[in-house]
Amino acid sequence: MIAFIVSAIRLGMTLLFGATGETITEKSGHLNLGIPGVMCVGASCGCFAEYLYLTAAGENVSGVLAVLIPVIATLLGGALMGLLFSFLTVTLRANQNVTGLAITTLGVGISDYIIDKTGLIYISGATYFKASLPFASKLGSFGEIFLSHGVLVYAAIIVAVLTSFIFNRTRVGLHLRAVGENPATADAAGINVSRYRYLATCIGCGIASLGGLSFVMDYLNGNWEYIIDDIGWLAIALVIFTVWKPNLAIFGSLIFGALYIASSYIPGISFAGKELFKLLPYGVTIIVLIFTSVRSRKKNQPPESLGLNYFREER
Repeated sequence: MIAFIVSAIRLGMTLLFGATGETITEKSGHLNLGIPGVMCVGASCGCFAEYLYLTAAGENVSGVLAVLIPVIATLLGGALMGLLFSFLTVTLRANQNVTGLAITTLGVGISDYIIDKTGLIYISGATYFKASLPFASKLGSFGEIFLSHGVLVYAAIIVAVLTSFIFNRTRVGLHLRAVGENPATADAAGINVSRYRYLATCIGCGIASLGGLSFVMDYLNGNWEYIIDDIGWLAIALVIFTVWKPNLAIFGSLIFGALYIASSYIPGISFAGKELFKLLPYGVTIIVLIFTSVRSRKKNQPPESLGLNYFREER
């Protein structure tokens, strides 16, 4: 049971990065279905940067740099994908749904290409990401469940809490929500809609990309052999499940993580049964979507301009 909870937390925090980043993006009115591709690119940039650093450092590896360098590379890779999405949808006014799917296809292709060309299927630097607090083992089950995780697990929670605070307690968050709800009104009030959408998308994609790095380096112990786009789709579903609230996503991510891996801890279950279990998060999301749509409570609905490009001349 302890092993199950620990695994659910680690996978859940991976999803939390993706959900938080997508929530930031969607609050600006951008529906970015390219999150799976963004997470793939983030994992690729981080893993490749880790490989280059470990190769260059040799025997003189710094644990801090072994984590910091891949994180920075991941953030830059994700932000560039967000910049591409924003350029296409804000500047060129391309359809957001089509652009998002294209970004996913591009991101998966980039990840697959890098894996094939480099031949890297295992990154030894995963041990630095999984380093836990030194006193965790002395606290029994409590320490193993809550204090035995790597730095990215706790970073995901901090980012989600900070994002929720910015949304609800700051002027920047108010302006961002205004842009997502009614960009014409926000523009008339002097808010630069294009700037907010560019920044929100780039920052959101940067944060989401950390989910890809976390999944490979923490949850998969450095195993970079598999394309991880299915985790990105789970992150998008988590945004809907938690009704666009990053603070609720902390708990929702734990539920999704537990549902996704539950089949691995059930003895004697068939392969088909395992695959059906992996569908549970999506089924739960559909139920929540139906429930919130029926109730039609404003605070539980997506931004009104979500998925719609803004044309200032039509204001």
